[in-house]
Amino acid sequence: MSGCEAHDAKKLVRSPSGLRMVPEHRSARSPFGLDEPPWVPDKECPRCMQCDTKFDFITRKHHCRRCGKCFCDKCCSKKVPLPRMCFVDPVRQCAECALISQKETEFYDKQLKVLMNGATFFVTLGTSDKSELMVCRLSNNQRYLVLDGDSHYEIEIIQISTVQILTEGFTPGGGNTRAIGMVLQYKVPGSEELMQMKFTAGEDFSCNKKLSASWLAAMHKATKLLYESRDQ
Repeated sequence: MSGCEAHDAKKLVRSPSGLRMVPEHRSARSPFGLDEPPWVPDKECPRCMQCDTKFDFITRKHHCRRCGKCFCDKCCSKKVPLPRMCFVDPVRQCAECALISQKETEFYDKQLKVLMNGATFFVTLGTSDKSELMVCRLSNNQRYLVLDGDSHYEIEIIQISTVQILTEGFTPGGGNTRAIGMVLQYKVPGSEELMQMKFTAGEDFSCNKKLSASWLAAMHKATKLLYESRDQ
């Protein structure tokens, strides 16, 4: 078992928003995770922040678990899974946040599994003219990109600074493109120097180009979520 696959213990915690299953140590949290937002204080929220309905004994206020804003029941009635905040059960969210969370569900249900299962690429380090056939996958704790071939690499996801997906088949009219590789830049812990690694899907049928393309598409989505987590 590689160092990145060491067991990360989790604990069940109760917050005002609901039950969450979180890593015991913050350093072990998923790089795609989001922190719970602070709730807008009740005293600062006399009206629904969506439809402007005044709150009273009949119209009660509810907080969206994703954005923390205050809404009436009509504007914050949906209960939707929110895996990025580690909630055990679906939680109340406003319409806008619920839509975002529903779109993310596909990543957690499908694309995350694709990344963990891995795919095969020719990997080139830096400006080298030599490449190595390697199986690339996301570690089970989502914190490392693991590459296995004759060599072995573990790249911490939070150290990746840029990801560029390489495609072919683009036409000015907007024709279909297919992901054929990616270039990523990352920092080695303890160094400010940027390292570069290029991944290219093999032309050989045994490399399964369709699987490689699916893995790259999932990596593209993962990158978007990663940048959102950093911007929070």
